[in-house]
Amino acid sequence: MSKNILIIGATSAIARATARIYAQAGGNNLFLVARNKVQLDRNCADLQVRGAASVHTETLDLNQFEQHGPLIDKVFDVMGRVDIVLIAHGTLPDQNECAADVEKTLAELNTNAISIISLLTHLANRMEQQRFGTIAVISSVAGDRGRQSNYIYGAAKGMVSVFMQGLRNRLFKSGVNVLTIKPGFVDTPMTKEFDKGLLWVKPDAIARGIIKAINKRKGEVYLPGFWALIMFIIRSIPEMIFKRLSL
Repeated sequence: MSKNILIIGATSAIARATARIYAQAGGNNLFLVARNKVQLDRNCADLQVRGAASVHTETLDLNQFEQHGPLIDKVFDVMGRVDIVLIAHGTLPDQNECAADVEKTLAELNTNAISIISLLTHLANRMEQQRFGTIAVISSVAGDRGRQSNYIYGAAKGMVSVFMQGLRNRLFKSGVNVLTIKPGFVDTPMTKEFDKGLLWVKPDAIARGIIKAINKRKGEVYLPGFWALIMFIIRSIPEMIFKRLSL
């Protein structure tokens, strides 16, 4: 059976890889939302060639919170129903710049947390009425514990993860699955300045993991799976030791 799939932040590397898999499966209808119209149009054409039944697009700066309600209304008006939502937008802030400038900190929190929570609030109300479907959001392992090297980003992702926990609890009785996706190190344009090692993976690997988790109706998934063990160890380090580490 074909699916109606909404992808917000559709020009991110992981979102593009996920959309390609859904398009290649054939028969699926996609609705893509992103702020870069040129990239969005390019993605649309690519997905149509790959086999998507239809591809709709909407250009939006997702920090325009007042536009979230009209956006979700339009998606449901166009598609009728939504089977899968993937929220995949975000930025990777410079920790030192944010630590020195409260305005930059607040801007990053808006992009990486508040905008997602705003979208989820609108989506949850519609999906609760619909009484089926999956809402999946890309959070991060960074949200599991604050570290000096990225605690602004980690705080935003931690906020999203906790919000998703509550939403999952709320929507369970309505038949709506809520999936929190926690990738580790992913080789994307957002991380191009980082040295890559054995723990790094490509977006395609994360995309396959996302779709597998959606199909299994999981509530939370670490991608790749070995990050569950890594983060268990990191969370288990006593605070009096952890605060002395350069992480």
